[in-house]
Order: sequence, then structure tokens, then C-alpha cells
Amino acid sequence: MPVPIRRLAVALTVCCALLAGSTAWAAPQSIGQHTTPAVAATDPTPSPTTSAEKQKFAKTRFVANAALAAGATYEWIWKPYKEGKFKKGAKHRKTTLLKAGLAGAFTYNRLKAAVRNAQGDPTLSKALAPLSAAIAGLKDLPNKLRKGDGSAAKSFNDTINKVKDAGKSAGAPVKNQVPSASELKSGS
Repeated sequence: MPVPIRRLAVALTVCCALLAGSTAWAAPQSIGQHTTPAVAATDPTPSPTTSAEKQKFAKTRFVANAALAAGATYEWIWKPYKEGKFKKGAKHRKTTLLKAGLAGAFTYNRLKAAVRNAQGDPTLSKALAPLSAAIAGLKDLPNKLRKGDGSAAKSFNDTINKVKDAGKSAGAPVKNQVPSASELKSGS
């Protein structure tokens, strides 16, 4: 039975990573070099750091979270809305509305995470500052989506487009990334 090339590539990559990691760890052990961690003398008063300063890769994390939010909105809210699947009498309307409600909650969750990530980058935080009210306004929209309210779909799409524009203006362009069904169910 032939094995797909992607599985082979993933297996080879994992094996190489494990081999490289084990040899890197074993090399100092076999030579007999035992190092103990040294404690450096520093200023006795710790300097305060905000959570934004502690956050590494703020732009990258912002792009990842915003892309997942945009993908969920497009795939399970905007596209079904444009196809008329929220209208009364539409085939599989209840499951479409349920998926849209889940996607709405997921989108809200990921956008809140994206805003937290953006606070770690001064340019992004300035670009997203005007959008915090619009993102907070999405909190109640999943319930409206479940009831079939089309204005909720438009609100989600408008907010996602504003977040994409803000990211682009700050040097962090966002492209849609559709989350898996398990990510959608778990909310992250």
C-alpha cells in the first residue's frame, strides 16, 4: 500500500529533529563537561515589565490569530450568508446557523487574542486602538447568528476587514486561514 509523500516528509522531519536534539544533548554529556548554571549579580530591585513587553513575536502572533478569525468568519459566516443559507426554508439551515454561532464565538475569541498580541507592538497597538469597540461589539453577535440575523454576518465581515486593514497598515498583512473543526469547537 503506497504511503502519501506528505506523511513521509513529516515522518522524516520529525525523525531528523529528534536525532539532532538527542545528539545535541548527548554531546556535552559524553565529553564529561558538566556545567552548573551561574547566577549573575544584577540590580537588587527588579524593573517592572508589562505583559506587552514580555510578549515575543507580537506581530506574528497577531497575524496568526487574526488570520484564524478571518478564515472562520469567511468560511462559516460570510460565505453561507451570501449563499442564502441563513434564510428560512434553506436546506440544512439549523446546522449552518449552529456552525455560524460557533464560528462567531471563535472569531470573537481569536480577535481578543489578536488585540492582546497587538499590544506587544507599538505600531499594531496604535492601528488597532480604534477597533476595540467594534471587536467588543461582536460579543453578542453569535446569538444573533444562531437566530438567523443577517446584519450580524455583515458586522463580522466589516470588523474582520477593518482588522485586516489595520494589520496591513502596521506591516502585518493578514490572510484568511480556515481553522479546523476541532479548533472551532475548542475555541482556540
